[in-house]
Amino acid sequence: MNSTTTFTTTAWNSKDESEQYSLAKILGIWAAVTIPMGILAWVVFPAITPDFETDPIGTGYARMGALTVGLIWLFVLSMIIVYREEGDLRWATLKRRLWLNTPRDPKTGQPRRKLWLWLIPIILLHTVGALLILPLVDDWVSNVFPFIAPPPGFELGEFLQSPEAGPLFLGNWGILGMFLVMITFNILGEEFLWRGVLLPKMNGVFGKWDWLANGMLGTLYHVSMPWSWLGTTGVNWIFFYALPAKYFRSTWFSFITHGSIMVLETILILGLVLGLMSF
Repeated sequence: MNSTTTFTTTAWNSKDESEQYSLAKILGIWAAVTIPMGILAWVVFPAITPDFETDPIGTGYARMGALTVGLIWLFVLSMIIVYREEGDLRWATLKRRLWLNTPRDPKTGQPRRKLWLWLIPIILLHTVGALLILPLVDDWVSNVFPFIAPPPGFELGEFLQSPEAGPLFLGNWGILGMFLVMITFNILGEEFLWRGVLLPKMNGVFGKWDWLANGMLGTLYHVSMPWSWLGTTGVNWIFFYALPAKYFRSTWFSFITHGSIMVLETILILGLVLGLMSF
């Protein structure tokens, strides 16, 4: 073993990474967020939603409200886990435990600010894929397996780009506010739990493929949208969120990349509310 390898191993084997989770604990945390999300998406949402054809805005509120509850639970569970492991929730503790740090050089383990430049191609590829390519895969899956196709009102993005959305969203600041709350906890809850809490603790079970296991389990957690497992969710969660976070030892990569598409969706909704966009 050469000196560089020795240094790298030492630099990366912090307390957070040496004390690894067991497979049972990983799957237990997965179940603790996946089961509630499934109940909210497939039991609570249909029970509280109005008819999509007669009240699409009401359906949107119900859909976002149900999912937001699940996303808030992810955030709360993340904080509970960190507090039980660390004894406090100070910023220094969260920063260390959840990998909220400057990206590290994969070869030396040293923080290097110029690695932030990797976000440019990552975000560009992620945006092109999420908007132009991966939705086609989702549509193909829905056509081949119609029993998992999204029911009416489930795909907010598809509805936003329909001709009916413009008049319904015009001046409706409430739907924009609800969306902002949802995406805030979407990013905080999912990134804190999956890339912050779980990813640093999965190496003991999955070895060098921990990022792949993290992305796959995160994909399966999306029981609210199984039609996206092979396309939008699967590709993004494995290759654009889990892999960069692991490679650079920084969850900021997944935070920023995950948030970039949410910014575009927010701009779209804002444009509809202001009457600046129509399809």
